[in-house]
Amino acid sequence: MTEKEKTKLVSTEKRKADESEPVKDLKKAKLETKALKAKRPGFTDERYHETSYYIENGLRKVYPYYFTFTTFTKGRWVGEKILDVFAREFRAHPAEEYERCIKAGTLTVNYEKVPTDYRLKHNDLLANIVHRHEVPVTSQPITIVHMDDDIVVVNKPASIPVHPCGRYRHNTVVFILAKEYNLKNLRTIHRLDRLTSGLLLFGRSPKKARQMEHQIRNRQVQKEYICRVEGEFPDGIIECKEPIEVVSYKIGVCKVSPKGKECTTTFQKLGFNGNSSVVLCKPLTGRMHQIRVHLQYLGYPVVNDPLYNHDVFGPAKGRGGDIGGKSDEQLVKDLINIHNAENWLGIDGDSDLSMFKPMKNDLDDVKGQILSDDDSESVSREASPCSESPRPVSLGSESPHENMCASMLVPNALNAVVSSSGISTSVSTSNSSSSAVSAVGTNTILCSRMQSQKGADVNR
Repeated sequence: MTEKEKTKLVSTEKRKADESEPVKDLKKAKLETKALKAKRPGFTDERYHETSYYIENGLRKVYPYYFTFTTFTKGRWVGEKILDVFAREFRAHPAEEYERCIKAGTLTVNYEKVPTDYRLKHNDLLANIVHRHEVPVTSQPITIVHMDDDIVVVNKPASIPVHPCGRYRHNTVVFILAKEYNLKNLRTIHRLDRLTSGLLLFGRSPKKARQMEHQIRNRQVQKEYICRVEGEFPDGIIECKEPIEVVSYKIGVCKVSPKGKECTTTFQKLGFNGNSSVVLCKPLTGRMHQIRVHLQYLGYPVVNDPLYNHDVFGPAKGRGGDIGGKSDEQLVKDLINIHNAENWLGIDGDSDLSMFKPMKNDLDDVKGQILSDDDSESVSREASPCSESPRPVSLGSESPHENMCASMLVPNALNAVVSSSGISTSVSTSNSSSSAVSAVGTNTILCSRMQSQKGADVNR
């Protein structure tokens, strides 16, 4: 090989190396990001055992523990100083407190100590170590109604969230089942709101979870709720088809509006005690707060509902869509102001208390910061980098009001019905067995395994 050919070969190889450099850098960046994500706290044995419970005055309480809140840098933060971002975005604490945390190394970037004037970059992982104090929940047990190789069905008491979100982590169904029943790696198929009791299904295998999720998406699973409402509900089957609009996803409030999404709920009175009625509710669609909003519209709000049974919606409390002529912005502002005085707004979101202290002309920021633990979402909100701080206890945390429970009719799986407040309902099928199981707690759960016409167990 001549000298000229050698020079040409070296030049070609160098060019190829230079061209592949961006690819290598991209792969390296992806690997580093993946490694950082792998460090984020998850549902591991280490996390399950980082603290324990104790029972006091009918409440399940969690011993305080250290916890690391994490979040990746949002696009609007890129290029800004870390201290400026925390002082502006997370106003639960003064800037001086965040400055102290950064200097002490408890508030880090990519798990490394940085100066207070560090400018955030894309994919930076922010982590803040806090001493966490969880909100107590009821000490009523979570009872297992049915369990096989594919699914687990439990009776969830009111006041306990399904999975970690906002102020709750160990005081959740997922953590309690893992810690007390050694049921780990359960896959959430659906959710119930924190203040709702009733049947909750989990998949034990990816295949079964996907199958059940498919049935729910295709409305092959019928959900039934039993509520106690104010007043004497009308007799017969009452159908409400009023469209529902989300006023604010962040604060978690909806209303009936022509601009809303189509939805249908059927109601049937099961009993009346002279003051309130027990009503069977069947949502045919799955809108946010659908049952509560429709009952409010009909003029029979759920008893003790801290949101939709409040005169913040006007003298009529939202009956017939009458919210006192308020605009959406005014309604949200009033909800926040009233909560400041009464501490009742059941917000289960991130720990930024600045949401309850809106500054002048700051309503948009407030609406953008509050997070709701609504049963229409299934995403765990464990991404707040804000330190834990004293919070108002929302209604239902220390004195849960069990005025809504739920059951599910599942094809080819489990046929179960919940009864509440002494009123039992059952579902009869021509091919179901008559065996029943009673669950411990305030609710009685009747469940029967569905049988095929040949007598074979179709749940297998």
